[in-house]
Amino acid sequence: MGADLQALKQTNAKKTQKRAVMLHKVYEHSELIAALVSGLIILIAWSLEGFLSPVWWVILHLTAFTVGGYAKAKEGIQETIKNKDLNVELLMIIAAIGAAAIGYWTEGAILIFIFALSGALETYTMNKSSREISSLMKLQPEEAMKLTDGEEELVPVSALEVGDHIFVRAGERIPADGMIVKGSTSVDESAITGESVPVNKANDNDVFAGTVALDGSITVKITKPSSETLFQKIIQLVHDAQDEKSPSQLFIERFEGTYVKVVLAVVAIMMFLPTIVFGWSLSESIYRAMILLVVASPCALVASIMPATLSAISSSAKKGVLFKGGVHVENLSNMNAVAFDKTGTLTNGKPKVTDVITLPGTDHDYIIAAAGAIEKESTHPLALAMTAYASKHAAHDFSAIPVTEVKTVSGNGLTASIDGVKWEIGKASFVGAEKAAVFHDGAADQLADEGKTIIFVKAKDTIVAMYALKDTIRKDTKKTISALKKQGIHTIMLTGDNKQTANAIAKEAGVDEFVAECLPEEKVDYLKQLRQQHEHVAMVGDGINDAPALAAADLGIAMGEGTDVALETADVVLMKNELPKITNAMNLSERMNRVIKQNIVFSLAIIGVLIISNFTQLLDLPLGVVGHEGSTILVILNGLRLLKA
Repeated sequence: MGADLQALKQTNAKKTQKRAVMLHKVYEHSELIAALVSGLIILIAWSLEGFLSPVWWVILHLTAFTVGGYAKAKEGIQETIKNKDLNVELLMIIAAIGAAAIGYWTEGAILIFIFALSGALETYTMNKSSREISSLMKLQPEEAMKLTDGEEELVPVSALEVGDHIFVRAGERIPADGMIVKGSTSVDESAITGESVPVNKANDNDVFAGTVALDGSITVKITKPSSETLFQKIIQLVHDAQDEKSPSQLFIERFEGTYVKVVLAVVAIMMFLPTIVFGWSLSESIYRAMILLVVASPCALVASIMPATLSAISSSAKKGVLFKGGVHVENLSNMNAVAFDKTGTLTNGKPKVTDVITLPGTDHDYIIAAAGAIEKESTHPLALAMTAYASKHAAHDFSAIPVTEVKTVSGNGLTASIDGVKWEIGKASFVGAEKAAVFHDGAADQLADEGKTIIFVKAKDTIVAMYALKDTIRKDTKKTISALKKQGIHTIMLTGDNKQTANAIAKEAGVDEFVAECLPEEKVDYLKQLRQQHEHVAMVGDGINDAPALAAADLGIAMGEGTDVALETADVVLMKNELPKITNAMNLSERMNRVIKQNIVFSLAIIGVLIISNFTQLLDLPLGVVGHEGSTILVILNGLRLLKA
């Protein structure tokens, strides 16, 4: 009995859920449904024209007016009251009522139908552009398993605080940003970075909300509130981008109010002036005034920009490029120069061992293993690189080498003892500048000229090895720089590194020029000079020291793995850290601007042709309605093409 009752409850719950989903879909498409119902009513009235009484004829058309025009009439009235200014929605309602007032009920109803249909298309564009956000939000769990004194408790993610510990089982999504304090797992970070290859994570590694712990359970210490996770920042960036309007859109909106007033004034004059001046009948003057009211409305012009902009933002978001507003999409294709930070932007930001030279007659493998064992005791980036090199290339098991008495000499290197032998690892001055200079016939100078950092290994009193390390450029850096140059864009590298290293990286990357030993404030000064030379300049960076330059540039572009400050300061974020996305986004920006220009020219041309045709009495109201509203639908559909860009 209890099992049957439970099954019945589950069935009812599923039915309720299905009804809720269905109701949501109906609500989401309510504008389109209303427009189509309005059109169906008009079709019924037209097909039964010979059988309907005048009363039913009027009732059906009034119903079509109400069903199709309610949403737009409500929007127009509310916006007029709020902004104390006339708008296109109100103009269309007046035009439809005017057409009905002079006996053209069907034409007025068709005007409402097509206007409602174009409005539904614009709403579809907005819903489509925000669908990416909805899918992202579904990826973040709403509950987390909180650990308190060893006890597990399921709590809302919003209730978690910084410092709390949560338990994430294998196969579960991580509900909040934090740091692993126990356990290890492979993490699928594709929702954040777009990379399909899982990343191995263990103690002290950071993990992010919305990612998946694949093959191991972990305990995570919360490091950020739920409202400030990287996931939430991505969602907020796209939300903000949809709300921020481009200069073209703002101009059109300012223009709209004035234009509507002018049209209404001209319509009022045209109701009587042609009768006095040209001898038209009063009914003909009023009829032509109503046509003018329809065809002169700037619906297509108003719809020329926003659907295209939202489509471009949505298309970019799907591909890992987040714009913080339409203004930035519009501006990107205008850039004449792009300045890049070096470390973490053009380069990977992590040094790698490129060359190892050992003293002839010594055990090459043992020296690599010994150096790796000693450097394992340090967390310095160069030490980590040398340890990583040893783990891949040493034939000996360096973890078994008995390293003792490890000491860090700040700014110089490490000393340690292996089987009673003193080892020293560090820069030339630390192991002996004179000996370092002549090691391997002075090979250090040549490697340093290539922009590499040189580390020497000394055992007893003899230098036994020399390591060359370099922050290697990203695999797609050359491709990006080359593509920008082909578009006629000047490329510059700004770095705080020394001239020798900067010169080597600049040559390898292929940038037009570089500035070395550049402090954050000097980057800003140099950007100001670039703006004077090239007018429109973008800055690409990832670190805290890049934030002032990102803010000073005409357009700031941040790498997705960059610091929070860089992400917040930038106008565009490359979430997948792929530099070629810059040129792809520039092409999309150029295409969007081209579509907007097409829409504006087309809509103005149609308005001009329709107005002239009306004054020459070549246009009737039905054709005016189709021409005007048809052009509105066409410009919206033209903008929607960018969703697949």
